[in-house]
Amino acid sequence: MRGKTLKGGVMRGRGFNAGPSPTVSEEGRDRLSGRFTLVGDVAVVSIPPIYEGEKREIGEAIISSQKNVKTVLNKVSKLEGDRRVASFELLAGGGTATCHREFGFSYKLDVAGVFFNPRLGSERMRAASKARAGEMAIVPFAGVGPFAVPVAAAGVRVVAVEISLEACRWLAENARLNRVDGNVDIVRGDAFALCRAMEEKGGAAGFDRAVIPTPYGRDEILDCIIPLVKPGGAVTFYTFKKRHEILGLIKEFEGRGLAVEDHRRCGNVAPAVSRWAFDMVKL
Repeated sequence: MRGKTLKGGVMRGRGFNAGPSPTVSEEGRDRLSGRFTLVGDVAVVSIPPIYEGEKREIGEAIISSQKNVKTVLNKVSKLEGDRRVASFELLAGGGTATCHREFGFSYKLDVAGVFFNPRLGSERMRAASKARAGEMAIVPFAGVGPFAVPVAAAGVRVVAVEISLEACRWLAENARLNRVDGNVDIVRGDAFALCRAMEEKGGAAGFDRAVIPTPYGRDEILDCIIPLVKPGGAVTFYTFKKRHEILGLIKEFEGRGLAVEDHRRCGNVAPAVSRWAFDMVKL
């Protein structure tokens, strides 16, 4: 399989600071091989083109130096399409299916087939800690379940919406694996179309909570979700913004009938652009 390009999706790798020479010294190789994103036992790197000729050696260095790594993938494209998947090149190791564990939960997935961001584990737990047993919640863009499963584990009935068939299959398996399948209803489809259809069919204001891990540039989902949340219901909304945009955004939320109780930065995704979480209540 080595040398093939694979389709998949994980968070952007940490990247590298390219040196002045296209040749990687042993010391430099050690430095590069220590910079990767880990999903289960799969390491994802983003090797600059300047090191094209030595990327295999870098992959092998990761395998040999990291006992918990079985496969190394080089990310060769950005996230693409509704499924938010990227293309990968196999550098070392074998299979791309893995099991990622965080905070007592386990998520099976194929890194080369679905989106998964391993860096949001603590944020997922924070969002789930606000859930209360007996609630009804909706989670659009549910993926393989990293937001939906912990919320369901809190005793919440979760409607998890995901457009990718492969992600839905992993989500169903992960709900069973974490023993919350009785609390998770999986709906395969476009989140925007589904939310509008639910509102039209009388499903408005039926949820106590919404957790919205919004993809980049899809903030309009909030307007689709708001009508589905009860007055007094909770909305945890994620978006990508520059810091100077936050105060204006809070005013926009207030204009939509949402009271912002808290907001927090959840890491950089591009120069000056960060992921932000907003904890809000529908008035």
